[in-house]
Amino acid sequence: MRFEDLLSGAEVVRRAGPNAEIAGVEFDSRRVGRGSLFLAMQGGTTDGNRYIGRAMEQGAAAVVTDSAAAFAETARRFPEIAVAEVPAGGGRRAMAAIAMHFFGHPERQLALSGVTGTNGKTTTAFLLDAMLTTPARKRAGGPGNGAGRRTVLMGTIENHVAGAVRPAAHTTLESRDLLALLREGVDAGATEAVMEVSSHALAQGRVYGLPFDVAIFTNLTQDHLDFHGTMENYFAAKRALFDGENGVVPRVAVVNVEDAYGAVLGQVAREAGAQVLTYGIRTGDFRIEDARMGASGMTFRMVSSQGSVEMCTRLTGRVNLYNLLAASGAAVARGLTLEQIAAGAASLACVPGRFQTVDAEQPFTVVVDYAHTDDALRNLTALAREFVGQEHRVITLFGCGGDRDRAKRPKMGRAAGEGSDLVVLTSDNPRSEDPEAIVADALPGVTETGTEFVVEVDRARAIRRAIEAARPGDIVLLAGKGHEKEQVLRDGPIPFDDAEAAAAAIRAWPAGRTDGSPTTTSGGSGEISRGARA
Repeated sequence: MRFEDLLSGAEVVRRAGPNAEIAGVEFDSRRVGRGSLFLAMQGGTTDGNRYIGRAMEQGAAAVVTDSAAAFAETARRFPEIAVAEVPAGGGRRAMAAIAMHFFGHPERQLALSGVTGTNGKTTTAFLLDAMLTTPARKRAGGPGNGAGRRTVLMGTIENHVAGAVRPAAHTTLESRDLLALLREGVDAGATEAVMEVSSHALAQGRVYGLPFDVAIFTNLTQDHLDFHGTMENYFAAKRALFDGENGVVPRVAVVNVEDAYGAVLGQVAREAGAQVLTYGIRTGDFRIEDARMGASGMTFRMVSSQGSVEMCTRLTGRVNLYNLLAASGAAVARGLTLEQIAAGAASLACVPGRFQTVDAEQPFTVVVDYAHTDDALRNLTALAREFVGQEHRVITLFGCGGDRDRAKRPKMGRAAGEGSDLVVLTSDNPRSEDPEAIVADALPGVTETGTEFVVEVDRARAIRRAIEAARPGDIVLLAGKGHEKEQVLRDGPIPFDDAEAAAAAIRAWPAGRTDGSPTTTSGGSGEISRGARA
């Protein structure tokens, strides 16, 4: 494809050089090959314009830059190269337009469903994908009668292309990689795509111009203020998926009407021209009756304007009722029957790192969960309390991410303390920060609840301490990292898996121990302490 053809739809300030034939499109200079177009743009941590020379050395045939100075320098030094300038700050929008052309507009050949919100994106996306893909014919030993469609699934945990699983680097990919994955899906026979859409992606234009058929909103609570600055900015980023600021108004918006921000979004989407479907446990177009839940799953009746249906799922908890309603609303928007929706919900065994149990025949429950906001911790501990009642204890281990919003740390400590009988405060992904300083930020929130707590910065030792403290019938919650397979430290990532660390600790758990007192571990930060209630 020729350079000028790829620029169609992009906002070009000026261009120079020949109308080169383009063999590839890349934003990472390390991936540039002969004949590639290199997208040089200013990012959050680096400026791609610094790597134009490297791209030239590797055979780039063209450059698109968001820097006037880089355009002038490239045109002067490499007159044989095609070069174009786009507005400052418009690099990602240009990338989206160029990638759509280069990959043959796969976004027009798939029905796109996007899920955004603070919590529940991953589970809702997995559920919707299961509803779309469950086989249409009854299978021996498993649910059938589903829609039987082929999909692309993109999100935090992993990406699926027509059933093939790929690792995921980010919740929402850069547009070039996202469109390449959609192209693979179309070529493999996919007709639907389900993706998590992060606020970062919306703010940065990574999904700009994608024609979402269905946009789903789960909820909004404090998170990512290190990036957005204020809750108003955070909400504005989410709103862009619904009001047309992302380039296209969705055909259908599915919103949680029991969330204050969701109620606003419903009106915003309706005014923009979208059909709006609402959901909530008690109110909305999709709602719940007769919910019965246990540790291994739940049943309920989903009531909607299309009728009602009995639902059975291996997921559990109030938060998953919301996720199931969100996915169901989107599935109806995509033309599924209530029976197909129920079959899909029943087919999903689990979502990795989301209320994932670790079972090594121990006499207490251990759960790994991605909860990393105060709202998510509150929901998680409330669910745990439902299971163990007042007769047994909720033991919650958590930490806070480094180089992220510091204001939410004491709030997370307060949520953990209010919902638990024992809190183990540890490290999460400290990144460039001092783990002990992060713990110190969260600790006041724990202490003001008066709940017993242990501070152990080393996460592996902290997991051992939490499990050693468990008595038969208790539940141990390992919160924050969920599906992640590494811990990000100042010197870089190291392999770390909460589920594996928990399994090892359970194997070492003292046989017959029932007193619940923690075993002393070397390197611990202290004995059990109790804060003073405010």
